[in-house]
Amino acid sequence: MHYYVYIMASKRNGTLYIGVTNDIVRRVYEHKHGLNEGFTKRYSIKNLVYYETTNDIHEAILREKRLKKWNRAWKIELIEKQNPEWNDLSINF
Repeated sequence: MHYYVYIMASKRNGTLYIGVTNDIVRRVYEHKHGLNEGFTKRYSIKNLVYYETTNDIHEAILREKRLKKWNRAWKIELIEKQNPEWNDLSINF
């Protein structure tokens, strides 16, 4: 089983959301279509701008918690190393 730690954004340098899931396609679909009430729906966070995978759920949860504690500049740097244009990576699924 694969687990994903991901970052969604409202727009380039916009509001960020960090999450973890075992089904990134389903989870991104839920964010994009506002199927769950909460932060991402309220702030229109619909673009998958970063993700990483692991086979260990405990690693994924730990990584998510660590990323959430990072300052904003570090998060932006992480995104831009992999995705400098802030493209919506979900188009690859």
